[in-house]
Amino acid sequence: MASLAYVAASANRFSHVADTSSEGLVAFGTSNFVALWLADDENDSGVSRTLPGHQAAVTCVRFIDDNAIVSGDEKGVLLLWTRAGSEWRSVRSIQAHAKPISAISLFRNILVTGASDSVVKIWAISRDDKGASLEEKQSISLKKRYPLTLALAVLPHSSVHVLAIGGTDGTVQLWLRSEDTFVHGATLAGHEDWIRALDFHQSGGKHPLVLASGSQDGTIRLWNIDPLSLTPASQESTEDDLLDAFEASLGEVGEGEEGGKQISLKRHILTVKSSAGGSQQFSVLFDALLVGHEAGITSIQWRPGTPISTPILLSTSVDSSIILWAPSTALTQTENGPSLWINYQRFGDVGGQRLGGFVGGRWGSTRNNVLAWGWSGGWRHWKCTDSSNGPSAEGWRETGAITGHSGPVRGLDWSPTGDYLISTGLDQTTRIHGGIPTSSPSPEASWHELARPQIHGYDLLNVTFIDPLKFVSIADEKVVRVFEAPRSFVDMLESLKVSWFSEEQHQRPAGASVPALGLSNKAVGEGTSQALAITDLDVTRRPFEGELAASTLWPEVEKLFGHGYESITLGISNSHRFVATACKSTSAEHAVVRIYDTQSFRPFGQALSGHVLTVTRIAFSPDDILVLTVSRDRTWRLFELHGDGFVPVTADKSHARIIWDCAWSQEGDFFATASRDKSVKIWQKTVDEKKAWSAVETIKLPEAATAVAVTTSVSQRRHLAVGLENGHICIYSSLTNRPKDWKLDSTIDSRMAHVDHIHRLAWRPKTNGSTQLASCSDDGTLRILNVQFDTD
Repeated sequence: MASLAYVAASANRFSHVADTSSEGLVAFGTSNFVALWLADDENDSGVSRTLPGHQAAVTCVRFIDDNAIVSGDEKGVLLLWTRAGSEWRSVRSIQAHAKPISAISLFRNILVTGASDSVVKIWAISRDDKGASLEEKQSISLKKRYPLTLALAVLPHSSVHVLAIGGTDGTVQLWLRSEDTFVHGATLAGHEDWIRALDFHQSGGKHPLVLASGSQDGTIRLWNIDPLSLTPASQESTEDDLLDAFEASLGEVGEGEEGGKQISLKRHILTVKSSAGGSQQFSVLFDALLVGHEAGITSIQWRPGTPISTPILLSTSVDSSIILWAPSTALTQTENGPSLWINYQRFGDVGGQRLGGFVGGRWGSTRNNVLAWGWSGGWRHWKCTDSSNGPSAEGWRETGAITGHSGPVRGLDWSPTGDYLISTGLDQTTRIHGGIPTSSPSPEASWHELARPQIHGYDLLNVTFIDPLKFVSIADEKVVRVFEAPRSFVDMLESLKVSWFSEEQHQRPAGASVPALGLSNKAVGEGTSQALAITDLDVTRRPFEGELAASTLWPEVEKLFGHGYESITLGISNSHRFVATACKSTSAEHAVVRIYDTQSFRPFGQALSGHVLTVTRIAFSPDDILVLTVSRDRTWRLFELHGDGFVPVTADKSHARIIWDCAWSQEGDFFATASRDKSVKIWQKTVDEKKAWSAVETIKLPEAATAVAVTTSVSQRRHLAVGLENGHICIYSSLTNRPKDWKLDSTIDSRMAHVDHIHRLAWRPKTNGSTQLASCSDDGTLRILNVQFDTD
């Protein structure tokens, strides 16, 4: 009955919120979901599904193996997911911590979790008929220090597990598993700020176990862990005395001066019980300081499957850069002499102009993919074109990734032709999404974000197209803004075969930019430096996250004024001649609807009054003769076009709670109202002069109705989509000549729909057979569903 065509979803703002499997599947937290994305998919199909189950934002995700995932959230809950065939399901839910889970680490059958309750817990993973299960083995209190990152490994030439904990005290704590319990082994000092990332590199052979630690101080430190050599005791004592004297001299430098407490060469000794009943000792020694980032480190990871001789480290930073580090011997292919660590590849944005930089990064399924997500939740993806000749000869190129709103999505609208979709949300962005034809035999298009025409300073609440290349949007401000597409957008959509335009529609400014001291997008003329940057955009492929934020703005062409308070809702006539707006209100004086002519952008007639509280939705009848408004005051009102304005016709107050939404049938013979009283009412014109419109049907729902949309299929059946407060979507149908009789065809639950308040539903215009329904929600996702109608 329904399938998922597109999900626009962003990664949550946590550095451990994503992981990759050996199959190339990326699992990441987006709002309360765990989203799955096959990054190496040839058809570039984006997010394939979202897994509901968490009741709070997901903070950590880790693959146990290719068929099992563990995820943690802000309520301290762990969920275990297992895959049977192609379906993923939640098999365990554990209240692991009292506060948000901040880090998860996994090694073989041991899972470690850390949370804001200053506790680190050790879990044993076991398998049974129902899938994976967890058993708590130990709880470690950090005494009011928060664990921000964890790493697990086995000490070289032993079976002893070592746990590294980094957090808000600026030190790395090493805990050793003696028998079945982890005990504190050493504290590694050196960083000057919180430690955000840890990772072990276990090469085997004669090579040491290497621990990399990344801090908010912008540096990465490497620590070597080796079995303690059988050096004579007198020599060991002399070496340690010399190191102590050297460190004491460093301490004489002032805290704020260069060199103050920067380097520690002191050797830490770890002693563990051996299986033979004796003891075994290991040394921990600071090995290298990696300096290259200009701001705090957010994540680090060693390259998987790297040969023993070539350890390579990936690091991401708040400075909007990603660095690949390698020892100089690997780059020069020499094995003699000392080895220095060199940043041989740098990705991202020069100058760190992106707000917040990169939150985290991971290697892909192979050692030739790098994935990272930014502060706004958008992903970046780089591929290595050739790694056969070592790191020094590697070539990297950026490729497409996924994007989405980083906050609740409040508004959406299809273009008049139905070729693309526009959305807007509380992350203060407006985005355009389009379906790009794929090369596969399947007729399905691959949907992606194609432009970010508006990046605002206020939360955006609604948007609608005036024509295919012009839209109007409202935000949490009194001004209504109108934008027109630049030529770069027209060229890109034609190049990608998303839509087609006339020669006249190509005659427009090259692009738009925001002046240094301005707030509005201004058109960029030919020959300017801004125009050159925009025209350099490759229109033969879809833009990447960095380009979307910098080079796809639309010029602002009009501002509409009139309301006394912040805008709240927006409607447009079917002929696109009129646009109607309303604002927040607690009185009849401001609970009015203002209508503007889209040719001159001047007010049309008098403001439509009658409501006493905020108007929540405005809908024009198909012939544009009637305007329907619904409000928080639980009433709906109809206004009719007479001459140079609209006049009131009728009103009704049959709903018991706020009316969230309304929609007309395509034929204009009825309209529907959706209310918090858990009902949708169907209203039809009557011959009764006293009551021109009456409710001919009341559809009872299990939850509050928050959005509604009506369409007519080729089989001459009406289809009513109702969005609920819990994120589910109900599809009802009736015969064209029987608007009183509605039957429930299907309910699309949170496995395919949403998990929170749905704000808008919109059927895609001019499509037959399998009709597409767009929806947006407070859960931060925008979705397009393929709904297959019954033909009977």
